[in-house]
Amino acid sequence: MELIIDRITKQYANKIAVDRVSCTLKDGVYALLGANGAGKTTLMRMLCGILTPSSGEITLNGLNTNSEEYRNLLGYLPQDFGYYPDFTAIEFLMYISSLKGLDKITAKVRSTELLNLTSLSDVAKKKIKTFSGGMKQRLGIAQAMLNNPKLLILDEPTAGLDPKERVKFRNLISDLSKDRIIILSTHIVSDIEYIANKILIMKLGQLIHNDSLDEIIKVIDEKVWECTVTPEEAEKLTHTYTIINIRHEKDKTFLRLVSDKCPTSEAVKVEACLEDLYIYYFSEVSEVERNYE
Repeated sequence: MELIIDRITKQYANKIAVDRVSCTLKDGVYALLGANGAGKTTLMRMLCGILTPSSGEITLNGLNTNSEEYRNLLGYLPQDFGYYPDFTAIEFLMYISSLKGLDKITAKVRSTELLNLTSLSDVAKKKIKTFSGGMKQRLGIAQAMLNNPKLLILDEPTAGLDPKERVKFRNLISDLSKDRIIILSTHIVSDIEYIANKILIMKLGQLIHNDSLDEIIKVIDEKVWECTVTPEEAEKLTHTYTIINIRHEKDKTFLRLVSDKCPTSEAVKVEACLEDLYIYYFSEVSEVERNYE
């Protein structure tokens, strides 16, 4: 599959939420990273055909977002996943199947397969209102997969999940990525590091990076430092540098920070990670950016 995003822009009055974004995506997992208001949700809604771009074009294997053929290849899990609490899991999947035009026999087979895949077969006949957050999210994946989509879009799929549920969810996404394009938006950087083939970073509506983790990390390679200093020295450093982590230890303060040069004689250069890059870009988000989405 090939998803082509060609100079997509979305403007609301005098605000540009997405600004001339272009990229080409093929099978694999793509993580969409950015601060609140960076334009991520607006972009994802345009990819789903919920919003119409002000300009530009989106095509999946040549199909436009407003075509029925495109929608038939699309699966979507929004951040606020709506469900009917008094439905059982199997009832809910059968209902969504009917909305997607699946015949009853196909719907039953597909729903059963997906309950197995998402480890929900044991609770297939239990009401959704009794499910944990992780179970509801896995059911959300199941409903998005009913039509076996070739483009799966997930908006903050691991939000609110405990670490054990997040691991299950990441493993499920990895299993599903073999023959489709998966785009997921998340603030949980560790999830991205484990499963994403490529990372898309948005800032102020623009796509500033589209590459593998190893390539993107090079932006702050040789710029991450750790040091243990006095509280007074720490106070000065926090006003001068981008601080990634701070921890107080009795009469000393541990700092992890980003700097082009050695910030203090006690500092030691350390290997950068994706969280360092995220803080480097988004530690101070402008009011303009917060108002975008």
